[in-house]
Amino acid sequence: MGKIIAIASQKGGVGKTTTAMNLAASLAVLEFKTLVIDADPQANTTSGLGHNPKSIETSIYECMVDGVDIQSIILPTNLEHLSLVPSHIDLVGAEVEMINVDNREEKMKEVISSLKDQYDFIIIDCSPSLGLITINALTAANSVIIPVQCEYFALEGLGKLLNTIKIIQTRLNPDLGIEGILLTMYDVRLRLSNQVVEEVRTHFKNMVFETIIPRNVRLSESPSFGLPAVSFDADGKGTIAYLNLAGEVVQRNGLQKSKN
Repeated sequence: MGKIIAIASQKGGVGKTTTAMNLAASLAVLEFKTLVIDADPQANTTSGLGHNPKSIETSIYECMVDGVDIQSIILPTNLEHLSLVPSHIDLVGAEVEMINVDNREEKMKEVISSLKDQYDFIIIDCSPSLGLITINALTAANSVIIPVQCEYFALEGLGKLLNTIKIIQTRLNPDLGIEGILLTMYDVRLRLSNQVVEEVRTHFKNMVFETIIPRNVRLSESPSFGLPAVSFDADGKGTIAYLNLAGEVVQRNGLQKSKN
């Protein structure tokens, strides 16, 4: 049965989508069959993996709101072991449309339940909020990765997200765990970056991944070509960091790095 990991932060610009795309791609390169679900109305993961959101006719939105079979909308990517469930701007309206639906917090869990035995990993890219769609993702997930940028307001809002996770654990998903806190946008030249790393590691200890994602131009460029970093710049520092992160995730789950 596959491991479902949500990538969540209510702050924008922390490397959430970059992490969802590149962790999923790195797991696929390690030959784990991986599905990434774009649950963000901005649909950046969809475009970053080579599909134009404007041409997407059926997305995760139709699955959650209209009951469309998710198996029918899975798209390929440039990597053999990586597939995509796309998003669309219509997902913005899902929270309003689902307001009076029974068990509305569990719609995504219902939708993806048929996929768990088909993939080794399912990665969900959440929207930068703590709204209903993110709650759906956390209710469906086995664990959550929290990106924290190495900048001044690094810990701002982290407490609120951790509190939300505790509420979901209590009321909706008692099996939800924290896969880890991921430090992103690290600049070795900046004293502040090093201070943030030290502070986060002091507070959260083993919850923090050893891997730190550097601030890297090639990571920022790759989505504009519709490619994950591992396909765009295979030897880049950002690519290597995400491959290392994938290795940590695999190790934390007691798996081997390659199926062969």
